Amino acid sequence: MTNGTGTINRKLVLLVGAVLLLTSAALALSWNLSYLPGDPKNLAYRLWKAGFASIDLDLAADTMIGDAHRDELVVGKTKTQLEKKFGYMLAREQVTPYLRGCSQAPPWRDRDVSFIRKSPWMVVFDGDKATELVLIKGC
Repeated sequence: MTNGTGTINRKLVLLVGAVLLLTSAALALSWNLSYLPGDPKNLAYRLWKAGFASIDLDLAADTMIGDAHRDELVVGKTKTQLEKKFGYMLAREQVTPYLRGCSQAPPWRDRDVSFIRKSPWMVVFDGDKATELVLIKGC
């Protein structure tokens, strides 16, 4: 047999839990409406970056332009890890003539480089680890 206090406590816990759940959902929804796809503050991008969600990988590469912490996604990773994160990497020979020409200029001429998908993001490798992320533009 339960007393009235136990029932009140249980109802209070359920009420507080429901309020917290609804508040969290409202915050997540407002966050997602405030930061649309292509914005590095977008919830889906942040979850993908942390490894908890999948998003369009071309959009992810494009979104990196505005991400102040984009190097964390690349530097220190192996080619295999980057291929897993971005779907595929392209060799210097597989990219557009413009990107290829830029990648063959100093200081990258004799370096091992790959490109993230079909984006202008070039990754420079020393050995098997990425050491630099370069946005190719205006070379």
